[in-house]
Amino acid sequence: MRALMAVIDGQRGGLFHWAPVLFAVGIGTYFSVLSEPSVAVLWGAAGVAAGGAMLAALVGPGLRLVCLVVALVSAGFALAGYRAHDVAAPVLEFRYYGPIEGRIVMVDRSASDAVRLTLDRVVLARVAPDRTPERVRVSLHGTQGFLDPAPGQIVGMTGHLSPPAGPTEPGGFDFQRQAWFQRLGAVGYTRVPALAVAPAESGGFWLGVTRIRLAMSAAVQEALPGRVGAFAAAVTTGDRSGMDAGTLEALRASNLAHLLAISGLHMGLLTGFVFAALRLALVAAPGAGLRWPVKKIAALAALAAGTGYLLLSGGNVATERAFVMVTVMFAAVLLGRRAITLRAVAVAAMIVLVLRPETLMSPGFQMSFAATVALVAVYGALRDRDWSESRWPRPLRYVGGVALSSFVAGAATAPFAAAHFNQVPHFGLIANMAAVPVMGAVVIPGAVLAAVLAPLGLAGVGFAVMAPAISWILSVADTVAGWPGSVSLVPSPDMIVVPLVGLGGLVLALWRGWGRAAGAFGLIAAHVLWSGADRPHVLVSDSGGLLGVLGEEGRALSKARGDGFAARSWLENDGDGAEQETAFARWSEPEEERLTRVSVGGVQILHATGKAASARAVHLCSSAELVVVNVDVEAGRSGTCAIYDARRLRQTGAIAIQIGPKGPVITTARDLQGARLWSQ
Repeated sequence: MRALMAVIDGQRGGLFHWAPVLFAVGIGTYFSVLSEPSVAVLWGAAGVAAGGAMLAALVGPGLRLVCLVVALVSAGFALAGYRAHDVAAPVLEFRYYGPIEGRIVMVDRSASDAVRLTLDRVVLARVAPDRTPERVRVSLHGTQGFLDPAPGQIVGMTGHLSPPAGPTEPGGFDFQRQAWFQRLGAVGYTRVPALAVAPAESGGFWLGVTRIRLAMSAAVQEALPGRVGAFAAAVTTGDRSGMDAGTLEALRASNLAHLLAISGLHMGLLTGFVFAALRLALVAAPGAGLRWPVKKIAALAALAAGTGYLLLSGGNVATERAFVMVTVMFAAVLLGRRAITLRAVAVAAMIVLVLRPETLMSPGFQMSFAATVALVAVYGALRDRDWSESRWPRPLRYVGGVALSSFVAGAATAPFAAAHFNQVPHFGLIANMAAVPVMGAVVIPGAVLAAVLAPLGLAGVGFAVMAPAISWILSVADTVAGWPGSVSLVPSPDMIVVPLVGLGGLVLALWRGWGRAAGAFGLIAAHVLWSGADRPHVLVSDSGGLLGVLGEEGRALSKARGDGFAARSWLENDGDGAEQETAFARWSEPEEERLTRVSVGGVQILHATGKAASARAVHLCSSAELVVVNVDVEAGRSGTCAIYDARRLRQTGAIAIQIGPKGPVITTARDLQGARLWSQ
């Protein structure tokens, strides 16, 4: 107990910073278990949380800390479970083809640049209302143009729908989980024209806001044509539908893609500009600075501007998270407290996790809070050491501040970006030093000016200010992305690596004293595990139609087209920048009437597509260890091999095969996903 008290005494003033960390541990535990906790277990966790909180008020300091730790972890677990049950909605149980009717609630673009509609009030033929998904998402392919989609319209079409797909490989990104929390019960496409069934209705507050947002986006792109207008629309309204793939890739390769996401940077720049401009204007007014609480008035105005930006930018999770953070900051100003502290960051993180526990698993949450914690910790350490900027000339202080901020934020977010997106931009510091100051000094003020002058019909003045600055940012992205070696591709790490990086970084930033060295050991351990991560020797898509075999040149794919999303994901997770056709050119195994025999590490695999070839593969079962086919085969099969047909793959999901000294080890996506609400 004395040792525990000594630890507590050493962390005085910083213990609250660990509250959201412990809460997040509980949330992460809920999402990591392989079977869905029962309602009784969730109620039990909630009871433990309440009991621990009450007991903490009755015991001494040492036991109080233990009680609070147990209470926070249990509360995170219980709240994540409650949220998962609260958003429950029907999920389509089969592949559907037929009439689709619904109300448009969102218009965006898919990865293939097709217009994509998210519909609610869905009606499907021959599907009972209580089994119809609450929301579906449909991409518009083929000949369109008969519909100008707008939120609130009732539309009809004939299309294909499927349940949200599981991971493309065991341990991969779980779209089913993401769709569950969005109440998205089916995704699909249509190749026939979508038609308006009824005109747009008012639809309530949020649909009205969405219509205003899309109208603003169209107005911005009309005033600023081309990719400059598309960039302006993205940073002002959150509508990225006008961004072309080449520009997006250049922004990612130069580490400037964060400029498109309406998150902490944009919200901070906007509210900071409004706060500083209004405060300066009020102070300049004769007598106002002496009679009025100018600082608090400016803070309230900045909060109002942030609220408007939240609404008009679509109110996505990243923007909500940024809004919570600036709200906490300006609340501190209104209360006369220091605005930017680790305590404020902890409060913001706790609020976000309480409202949306599932965001803990998203790269946006991980990267934004990693950058914020690192920046506040570094600048707080410089302030505590009485490091003064006054000794340096103002231009040098500005350049140094931008460089230090870009370096710290980039270093903090790099591991998470590499783990989720499999690439490391090497010249991001240079690109950010050239682009971020222009974003803050010109683009955001220009956007505010356009918004202020728009009621007078003079928004073009603000757009004229923004246009050359956006052109400069895009030219920086193109230039830096074009440099040799601008990006390195990295393989995906094991599942334990990201939590290790997060906890190691938090210990470094939050712990006081020599104990923070443990954080460095955590980061080193994560690096070692990542460096030694083995990619599967063989991957099989959940359709059974695609095989990927790892070789000396990289992963060879069994076909040049089809299962494109799985193929792209596998290659990215390998840290391989090849296209599917290039990976198919590596495939050296001969195919005979759609039947291929593959030998990997002495293990024989038969792969067939189509009924006839699949029947032959099953007949030859005794000559191989594994048979993979993309159709259902009859029950009662004989032979010594393992057969994965379409029916079995629908149950297991994609599979990975690792060739070990004792033979092939097969892991399925369901093995690592577990029997959860979203995967059943």
